[in-house]
Amino acid sequence: MTAAGPAIAPGDQWGPFASGLDPAERLARLRCLRAIVHLVCGPRGAAAERALTETERDPARAIEALAAFYAMAPLDKRRALSTYAALSRPSAA
Repeated sequence: MTAAGPAIAPGDQWGPFASGLDPAERLARLRCLRAIVHLVCGPRGAAAERALTETERDPARAIEALAAFYAMAPLDKRRALSTYAALSRPSAA
């Protein structure tokens, strides 16, 4: 078990699911992703939103949140991922 909960495959360790994150940073990333899912997907992302909220309280539920995110419709998932990536990109300054 990692700080994020049960072992997450290396290819899935991005954003709030990355290993070795400070708990405050993990919480910030979970909330950011949840907000993006809410804004981009609306009610279609409700299951992922719930799972991300539950993971805020219990990091061991990270695998469930990741599965709920990946279960979203492909276009919703792609839009949420691209938005998250754009917001997470390091600044040029």
